[in-house]
Amino acid sequence: MKLVTFTVAEANRALQEVRPRMEKLVKAKAEFDRLQTRLQVLELAMAGASDDNPDAREHDKLAQRRGQLAESISQEIALVHQHGCVVKDLDRGLVDFHALAGDRLVFLCWQVGEASVEHWHPLDAGFSARQPLHQGELE
Repeated sequence: MKLVTFTVAEANRALQEVRPRMEKLVKAKAEFDRLQTRLQVLELAMAGASDDNPDAREHDKLAQRRGQLAESISQEIALVHQHGCVVKDLDRGLVDFHALAGDRLVFLCWQVGEASVEHWHPLDAGFSARQPLHQGELE
């Protein structure tokens, strides 16, 4: 995939499409995690039980749903990536956009719940290195 760089304004325009997908992804990931935990509990409860055990039927149903969610999550991530941005964290709903700061490549950083792209960080640093954008920076 070709590297796409964004200005702050371009990243904010891309959020029109990216935001609802990321909100959906955060919810789907949370459901996936709940299912995964429940499936692990059921697997422990089913140890040595027969196949017609009610836990086995619930396990099969939940495992099928987990598979559907995994496929949906994968497809949604691919659609977000098509916009040229990078999904970084599904729990936080974190997305990075490549940008140029002078002659240096950096990430503009946004997460679900934020109104717009208002932070950036170096490529080799993560969320903890986020810095607020200053007026006119990375335009």
